[in-house]
Amino acid sequence: MTTLLGLELRDRAVLVVGGGPVAARRIEGMLADGARVRLVSPMVCPELDTLLAASPAVVWEQRTVLPDDVPGVWLVVTATGDLTVDREVSRWADEQRVWCVNASSAADGSARTPAAVRAEGLVLGVVSEGTADPRRSVRVRDQIRCLIDDGEVDLRNVRRLPGPGRVILVGGGPGDPALVTVAGRRALATADVVVADRLGPRALLDQLPADVEVIDVGKAKGHHPVPQEQINRILVARAAAGSVVVRLKGGDPLVLGRGGEEVQACRRAGIPVELIPGVSSAVAVPAAAGIPVTHRGVSGGVHVVTGHGGLTASELVALRTRSATVVVLMGVGNLTGIARDALDGGVAPETPVAIVENGTLPEQRVTRTTLRRVAEEDVAYGTPAVIVLGDVAAMDLRVLASEATPSLAARAG
Repeated sequence: MTTLLGLELRDRAVLVVGGGPVAARRIEGMLADGARVRLVSPMVCPELDTLLAASPAVVWEQRTVLPDDVPGVWLVVTATGDLTVDREVSRWADEQRVWCVNASSAADGSARTPAAVRAEGLVLGVVSEGTADPRRSVRVRDQIRCLIDDGEVDLRNVRRLPGPGRVILVGGGPGDPALVTVAGRRALATADVVVADRLGPRALLDQLPADVEVIDVGKAKGHHPVPQEQINRILVARAAAGSVVVRLKGGDPLVLGRGGEEVQACRRAGIPVELIPGVSSAVAVPAAAGIPVTHRGVSGGVHVVTGHGGLTASELVALRTRSATVVVLMGVGNLTGIARDALDGGVAPETPVAIVENGTLPEQRVTRTTLRRVAEEDVAYGTPAVIVLGDVAAMDLRVLASEATPSLAARAG
C-alpha cells in the first residue's frame, strides 16, 4: 500500500464481522462518520452491547458470517480474532471487489485502518508501507499527537476552512510558560492574532510564527493604555474580519481577570468564543513559594480578593478567627492600607503575611513578614505580586518541617 485513502462512509452500508472489543472500536469510529453498520457475530462483548442499545444505525445479526453477507456493502471489517475466518472473509470481499480491513492480519486485507489523530477538522492518519506494522504506525501517530497537543505545529496550516473568525480566551497561568495548559498551547498554534496582557506567559509570544499579529494591551498600575472597552472592540473586529483571535490572559480569565466581560462582548456581537481555563495565580504563585492556600489544621478555606477595594467583613472575620486564608491579587499598591484596615478590624498584629513577587519565574522573590510590620514599614514591592494573609503564609513546603523555625513547625503541625 503506497497511498492513504479517506473513505466517505456517511449513509453507506458497512459489514463488520466479529463481536469483540476490536469490532466495538471500529464500529464506534464508523458511527462517528455516519455509516450504517451491519454486525454479524454469534455473540457480542459488553462494549458492543452498549453501542447496540444506543444506536439504531447498527443492526446485529446473531449468527456466523456467510459469503452472501458481502455483496452490496461498501466496506468490510473482519475482526473475529480467528485468523482462518478473517482470511476467508477477506477472500470473499476480494471476489466481490469490496475493500476489506482484516484486523487479525493487515497483510491479508485490501485496506488498512490508519492510526489516526483528529485536528482542526482534519484526520491525520499513519499507515505502514509494504509489510504491515500497526504498532509502529501507532507510535508515530502518538508522536504527531504530542506535537499537536504541545503547540509545536502551526495549526493555521491545517485549519483553513471557510467560515467566520472566532475568539479563544486562554488562561495563560501565572507566568512560567510550562504552566500553560495543553489546550492553551494548542489554541496559540491556531492563532492569526494574539491579544496579550502584561501578565502571564510573555515568553510564549517569542515562539509564535513571525506572521502572527501580536497586539499588546497590557495594563500596569495607574497606566491603562488600552481600556477594557477598546480591548473588547479589538477582539470583535479581528474575529469579524475572519481571524482566529487568541486572548492570552494571565492566570485564569475568570478569576479577577474580566474575562467574563470579554466573553459577553463577543457573544453580543455574534462572534463565536471559546474559554480555556488557566492555572490561577491565586493558587499557583503561593504554591511556587511553598505556601498551601489551605492546609489541614491550619486553614480550611481561601478567599480570593482584589486589592483595589480592601478587605470585606467576611475576609476580616476569616483572619480574626484564623479559619481561612486571604489571597490578594493586584494589591501591592494598596498593601499598607490593607494591613492597617485589617488591624483596625481586629486582626492579630502577628498574623503572617507573604508577598510573592514574579511568582513561578526565575526572578521570583518571597518576603515573609507580619501584618504589623507591613502596616508600619510601608515597603515598596514590585509587580506582579500575590499577597497571602493568614497562618499558611508562614509555611514553606519547600523545606523539611525539621528545618523550619519552631513557630513555623507549631503552626504547620
